Amino acid sequence: MNNAQVETPSSLISEVSEVEIVKTTISAEIIPKSKNKFPKDAIRTSLKASTIDGIFAGIFGITTGGILLSNFLVELGASPMAFGLLASIPMVVNLIQPLGAYISERFHSRCQYSLLIYAPSRLIWLILVIGIAAFSQKFIDSQQLVALTLLIVLVSHLWGGLGSASWLSWIATLVHRRLRGRYFGIRNSVASLTNLICVPMAGFAVSHWNGGTLQGYGVALFTGILFGVMSLACQYFKLDINPQAQNAVVTDAKNLDVTSNRQIADVNLISQPKFWQSIRKDTNFLMFLLYFSVWMFAVNLCNPFFNLYMLDTLNLDISWVTVYSSLQAGANMLMLILWGRLADKIGNRSLLFFVGILVAIAPLLWLGIGYTSQDMWLWLPMLHVFLGGTGAAIDLCGNNMQLEVAPLRNQSIYFATIAAVAGVCGAFGTILGGFLVQINFCGGLLGLFVFSTIFRLIALLPLIFVQESRGQSFIQVFQIFQPFRLRLRG
Repeated sequence: MNNAQVETPSSLISEVSEVEIVKTTISAEIIPKSKNKFPKDAIRTSLKASTIDGIFAGIFGITTGGILLSNFLVELGASPMAFGLLASIPMVVNLIQPLGAYISERFHSRCQYSLLIYAPSRLIWLILVIGIAAFSQKFIDSQQLVALTLLIVLVSHLWGGLGSASWLSWIATLVHRRLRGRYFGIRNSVASLTNLICVPMAGFAVSHWNGGTLQGYGVALFTGILFGVMSLACQYFKLDINPQAQNAVVTDAKNLDVTSNRQIADVNLISQPKFWQSIRKDTNFLMFLLYFSVWMFAVNLCNPFFNLYMLDTLNLDISWVTVYSSLQAGANMLMLILWGRLADKIGNRSLLFFVGILVAIAPLLWLGIGYTSQDMWLWLPMLHVFLGGTGAAIDLCGNNMQLEVAPLRNQSIYFATIAAVAGVCGAFGTILGGFLVQINFCGGLLGLFVFSTIFRLIALLPLIFVQESRGQSFIQVFQIFQPFRLRLRG
């Protein structure tokens, strides 16, 4: 990785000075404050700190979710409904994000609010470490430990959900819209590299721990909590934002007409309508919200059960599953930079639609996989590489589109609205999926994969009506790639 020539977050800062400054009708007293608020060195330091924060937070996420937590519940004999609840809790608690966004806009510091929210939500996992120790000493049984785990997941995500929208608004302010594709591509690829390295190491350590896999997970969880605390320390190196000062200047992004002549943006200083009235009138935002909500329902209908399928139905060892997860993270890492560049070139909407078709049919690829040497050595690795590569585009472009459709004023509340509505839909999909698997509806897991594909394809339809500034239309995208198609034919 040291020899690879890739753009770093700091190299992107040099491009900020090349971005043309848009003239407005705002009074001279406001302009200097706005310009001096974001010095070049401070932004460079902030982006580096955000990238390091992503690494440490990624390690914390590995130990408090994903394959390690799923295997922990499998070892405890948890039911499919428990897995459905485990996957649905992070989405259900998104309902609290509008409240968190509202509270964050009353603070004078994004940094202080972030620390106030994320420190308790991470330290609470220490209770599960104590619970695992109590289970080892026979003080509690497995079902009590499962209930404790789900309760900690609920409280942790419930408290952390209060800060998600504020964090996204914070980082959106620091990263210029023309650089978001590349920066988030690089940041997410670094996080994927962390998964690529840490997931198999953690899986191997847990499965080969002398005291058993449950104690091994307890040690891994405690280590992850330490990294989670380290990620909070990175917040001090990021440029702090005052939400109230940010909302004092209202810029209507929809009036920004970015053309080859770089027309000047209109700035609306007239008082805005009430928030919910403005949302109802914003059809572009509503169409994206419809797409994102149905997509979350369709994806979470079966995605949380892929690990259950491998660990329970195929009876694979956790070491194999972590290797597959690492392959998926590796493909995700390699493709993120490419998707980021492509998103900056043709737009996020087009990638969401065309790559979304590939992701939609992905559940069907699980139908023919069984417990054979060919499946374990060939098809499962190829499937996870495919899921990692295509999923990178969906995650990156979906995040960028949220930044695109949300106006600057009360931005965090728009983010919270998307997360809340989509979270409820995703949670409903997960709970419904767990229920259908438990009653063995239409073949259990395999039938669920088919239903997910159908709903994923339906979810893509609203994207046709979503507008993106600086984004290419579907026809223009076809024209851009026409020379490549002709070369392949030739």
